[in-house]
Amino acid sequence: MTIALKYSQITVNDVDEALGFYRDALGLDVLNDVASGGFRWVTLGSGEGTEIVLSEPHAGRSQADGDTIQELLTKGVMPIIVFTTDSLDETFERVQSSGAEVLQEPIVQPWGPRDCAFRDPSGNTVRINQA
Repeated sequence: MTIALKYSQITVNDVDEALGFYRDALGLDVLNDVASGGFRWVTLGSGEGTEIVLSEPHAGRSQADGDTIQELLTKGVMPIIVFTTDSLDETFERVQSSGAEVLQEPIVQPWGPRDCAFRDPSGNTVRINQA
C-alpha cells in the first residue's frame, strides 16, 4: 500500500494577488482554476506530485466559519507552508526580487536544514528548505 499527499489548502485574502507570489515568484504552474458561487479555487503544482489549492476564507464555508478563518489569517497564525528546492539561494533571490516580505534569509537551522522564510501577500508564513 502506498499513500501520498495530493494537495494542501492555502487560505488567502485575494487569489489573484496570491498568484503573484505562488505562481510568479515561486514558479508553480496553474493546473486548475475553478469558479463557483462568486469564489475561486486555483490549484498549483510543480510537477513533483504535491499540489496546493488557493482560496479565500469564505469559499465553500459558512459565514461564521469564514469569519473565523479570516480572523486567523489576519492574525498571521495559519499553518506554516514548507516547500523544498534544489537551489535555495536562487529561489531566495527570485522570491525576494518579487517584493515578498523576507522573514529570514537563508541559514542552516540547528535542527538540520538550510532554509529561508517569507510572508505571502495574505500573511501566511512560507518556509523554503534546501533539498
